[in-house]
Amino acid sequence: MSDRGSRKTQTGVVVSDKMDKTVVVKVDRLVKHPVYNKYIKRSAKYKAHDTDNSCKTGDRVLIVETRPLSKDKRWQVRQIIDKSA
Repeated sequence: MSDRGSRKTQTGVVVSDKMDKTVVVKVDRLVKHPVYNKYIKRSAKYKAHDTDNSCKTGDRVLIVETRPLSKDKRWQVRQIIDKSA
């Protein structure tokens, strides 16, 4: 890695690609309930920078944390793991 330290990475599904050079990625995670010990699905949406507009809705992508690029954008698309049909 670089000398800036390790950056956080997440994998998620693109839910919107309507903006220019930006995609909205939905990341799901499982959280254990403190009392009932059952797993609950929690999700978060992140705006990620897509330099060449290559991501489409439904694609599974790897995003990496980066410096703030705009008001809401703090992630960047590293690679497309799985293309949607």
